[in-house]
This record gives sequence, structure tokens and C-alpha cells, in this order.
Amino acid sequence: MAMTGLLAGCGSGDSGSDGGTITAYVYGDDSVKVQQAAVDSFNKTSKVKVKLVSVPGTDYVNKLRSAMGSPNAPDVFYNWGGGSIKPYVDAKQLVDLTSTVENDATLKDGFLPSIMTAGGLDGKIYGVPMRGMQPVMLFYNKTLFAKHDLEAPKTWEDLQKAITTFKAEGITPFALGGSDKWPELMWMEYLLDRIGGPEVFQKIQNGDTDGWGDPAVLKTAQTVKGLVDQGAFGKNFNSVDYGNGGAPTLLNKGKAAMHLMGSWEYSTQLGKAPEFAEKDLGWTTFPTVAGGVGDPANIVGNPTNYWSVNARTKHKETAVEFLKTMASKTYAQSLVDNGDVPTTSNAASMLSGSPNPQFATDQYQMVEKAPSFTLSWDQALEAQYATPLLTEISKLFAGKTTPEKFVEAMKAAK
Repeated sequence: MAMTGLLAGCGSGDSGSDGGTITAYVYGDDSVKVQQAAVDSFNKTSKVKVKLVSVPGTDYVNKLRSAMGSPNAPDVFYNWGGGSIKPYVDAKQLVDLTSTVENDATLKDGFLPSIMTAGGLDGKIYGVPMRGMQPVMLFYNKTLFAKHDLEAPKTWEDLQKAITTFKAEGITPFALGGSDKWPELMWMEYLLDRIGGPEVFQKIQNGDTDGWGDPAVLKTAQTVKGLVDQGAFGKNFNSVDYGNGGAPTLLNKGKAAMHLMGSWEYSTQLGKAPEFAEKDLGWTTFPTVAGGVGDPANIVGNPTNYWSVNARTKHKETAVEFLKTMASKTYAQSLVDNGDVPTTSNAASMLSGSPNPQFATDQYQMVEKAPSFTLSWDQALEAQYATPLLTEISKLFAGKTTPEKFVEAMKAAK
């Protein structure tokens, strides 16, 4: 499928009776079926057809970058907003959708304003929400917790007790897809927020690399080292992946007790182990850290994912019409049915129809009540900073660098 996309140029396709084709790149995971259904529905009435290209998740960013630099770029593509689209904005490769949104009631009123803003840059809108909100949550195996008389951890002391208990029983406390690197990032994001508050990373995101020298960053790195040394992630986490289902399987098979992951973990589990998802999967917020100044209601993750439009598309009007279908009640309902929480303005009234209404409502309220929602660091920062960041975090988790050297490496990143 990825190769098909690379061979299909921007605005490509037959220009005969069907009016042409636009290619849409999407991150290949268990949720693609929702986008495929939307494409199939749209194509029934549109002269210009949308061709969905599902790119394997672990290859997505690199495949997109290669395609956007070639004559065969997609017309529409999935992204995370923020730093993930900055190179394309700087290269003038994206359609500025600000005026389109302002002048179209469907787009302007169809989504939560804060979510629309989060997908843009410098006050301009470059993307339309196309998936659910995605806070990072602490998932756990309810059966294992009940069996060992444990409650979902609210404090760091609770977390330590759970780690000790599960290790003694030969159960890995936390599943972690270390081979993919980005799952490790979530630990850094939450720990820094809980220890130093969201302002520390905000300073870094705004371009001040000296922000890495904040004492809270060092304490975060030291806390991670402590968890690794404790065996909180087991001994083989560096060879476990997320993209191919490694870490989720550890959780649903009872080999790991907990998993810090984006809220999409629910739909992932629903697709891979539906009985587990419906009966045994629990969730909670990240625990407090003693002495930390961050609000325990703060969250990290991705506000949502977005469709952006390539400025070179030959079918801009059709692309915008397709994006507008993301605001429809039908599409929002399909997200709800998939276990996601839509970012549409009508979402709250639909959650009772979710596969798990309690999960959907808890997630929605978590986002609604959060004083701060920090965008995932690898999406908030440009690739020139995000790539070395992921490398250094991976080295920290693998024991190949020290907390002090991690801080120095990030301060030196240019």
C-alpha cells in the first residue's frame, strides 16, 4: 500500500469520467477502517475520488517525508500538528486553511476550538481533526490488580508498591515497547510535568535549549534510571515493539500489569483482544510525584490527529469537501463505535453509544478538566530536535548514558 502511494502523484489518477483522484496518506493501525469507511462514503457522490493509502505506522513519518519531497506527494495526509508539520509549512507545501475554516460553518463550529488551534502554527490553521482526542493514560490489568489486592496507583508510593508486588510474582510491572523509542518518551513527558510543571517543556518548545538544564529535567532522568534499575519494565523491553503489537500483547496476556500509552490503546486492545478490552482493561491518570509542582490533573499526549492539504493538489476544493465530512455526525459516530472520543463539538452527547461509555466519558472529562495538555515532545519539536531527543531517551532507558549526560546532550542539540 505504501508503495502504491509513492507511485501515485499529487492530484493523480484518471482524468476521464471520474474527474480524477486525490491520494490521502493515513497512519496504518487498527483505526484505518474508520477512515476507509469515510472515503468509501465520500466517493459515492464525489466526481473526484479519494484514494486512501495506509502506511505502516513505524514507517509513516519517513515515508511521508520522502513522498513530500518527491513529485509523487499525497494530496492529503495525516499528521500530529505542531512541529510535525512545521517543515512543510516552512517549505510552503501546505494549504493555509484559516480563512476556509472561518468562512465555513461546518468547519468553524464543528470542532472544539482549542483542538483546531492545536493543529496549527503561528495562529494559522493547517489541519482539520480526523481522529479522537489522545491523552496518554495509565492502563492496567484489572484482574491482576484485584488478585494482588492493589488499587490503581494514585501516588508514586502506590506505584512503587505495585512494582514490588508484581516483580515478586514474576510479572513485569510495565509493558514498554522500547524498540520503537517513542513509548519511552511518554514517561519523560509525564514525569517532567509532575516534577516541574508544564512550563519547563514550554520553554524548550519555544526554542530555549537551556531549558533542558532545569533541575526538574535532571530529576526526571534520574527517576527514569531508577525505574529501569528496579526492573519496572522487565529485562527485554528494548526488544519489545508497540507498532506490531508486542507491548499490548504483554498486557492482554497478563505478562505485564500496566502500560503507559495513548488512549488509542483501548481501540488497539479492542481490535486485538476484545474480551480483554471489555472485561479486564482498566485505566487511570498518571500518579503524583512527591515534591513535584505539576498539577496532577495535567495531561500529555496528542490533542488529536489532523488531515492537512498539499498546496500542490489539483483538487483543493474536493480535498476541503472531504475534510468537512470529518465534522459529520456519521463520522463522529464511527469514531465513537471504534472506542475513540471525537473532538467534534457534538461529541459529549454521543459517548453513551461508545463500546465502553465509561472509558469514553473518563477520557473526555480528563481532557476537559486538564489545566494543561502538553503535546507529545516528538511532535511539538521539529525533527532536528525530536530525532536526537528520541535517541538520547532510548540511550537513557538502555543504560547507555547517565541522567547528567542526557541533560548535557539535549542542551547541546542544535
